[in-house]
Parts: sequence; C-alpha cells; structure tokens
Amino acid sequence: MKFTKRSIYILLVIVLTIAVDQISKTLVRTHIELRTNINPGERISLIGDAFLMMNVENEGAFLGMGSDLNPTLRIILLLILPIVVLGFVLVHVFKNKSLDTLSLFAFSSIIGGGLANVYDRIVYGKVTDFFFIDLGGIFRTGIFNMADLSVTTGMIILVLTSFKKKTV
Repeated sequence: MKFTKRSIYILLVIVLTIAVDQISKTLVRTHIELRTNINPGERISLIGDAFLMMNVENEGAFLGMGSDLNPTLRIILLLILPIVVLGFVLVHVFKNKSLDTLSLFAFSSIIGGGLANVYDRIVYGKVTDFFFIDLGGIFRTGIFNMADLSVTTGMIILVLTSFKKKTV
C-alpha cells in the first residue's frame, strides 16, 4: 500500500485519538482513586460542580449499557461487533476518495475512539471513564472518556456535514 498524504492524515488522526485517550486513562487510573459501590472515590472539580473528574470502571458500553449481559453476549456485542463495524468503516474511509477533509477527520476520530475503548475491553475487561458534566439540570452527561468524546464529536461532524450537503 502506497502512503499518500490522505492515508497518512487518516492514520495520524486515528493514532493521535488513541494516544490521547490511552494517556488520559493511564493518568486517571494512576492518580485518581477508583469509585466503586463501596468507595465513593475522588471527585475533582475542574469547573465548579459543572465539570468533574472521577475514576469509574465501566464494564458495559455507553452509560454502562450491557454491563449486566452474560459474558458471551458481552464479548459478541462489545468486542466482536465493534471490531467488525470499525473495520468496515476503516475500509470505507480508505476506499471512498470523495470524502472531504472534515469527513475524513470525523470518521478517523470515530475509528480511533472506538479502537481505544475496544483495546480497554480486551486488556482490562472494562473501560475507564472519568469526565462528568452537569449544567444545573439543563444538560447532564453520563461519565465518559476521551474516546467517547472523539466518537461523539465525529458523529456530530458527520451529521452537520450531511445537513450542509443537503442544503447546497
């Protein structure tokens, strides 16, 4: 495979997304006390009560969904299926030469974030989450990590670019 500027850009976004996620998770695991059912753990205020950091280990997917599945189903839905889907998306990104730079960034961010969380599930059996946003009842998130942020940002960019293309 010949490396073009386009393919280097795709791989760079994926690798940087994974690196930022894994470095942030390592720092959280090392420096913030784990929150469990017994131990409330640390809650570090980044911006008052609106933006907090903590250390939560998530055995499920987004917002803990699937954490109560039996182990076989969890492997299929949280490891195998995401790897297959991410593989298809990666092939699509490399093959579809009509994608603009913003869409390439979005898809690459989704792939990088997805792979980072899959890596955690393979290595640790769970995913480390640590950010929490609460804007006084107006907007409140679950606890998430940098990989989740990358996937969500990528999805938002894709939705916005699809609206832009329809209005042109």
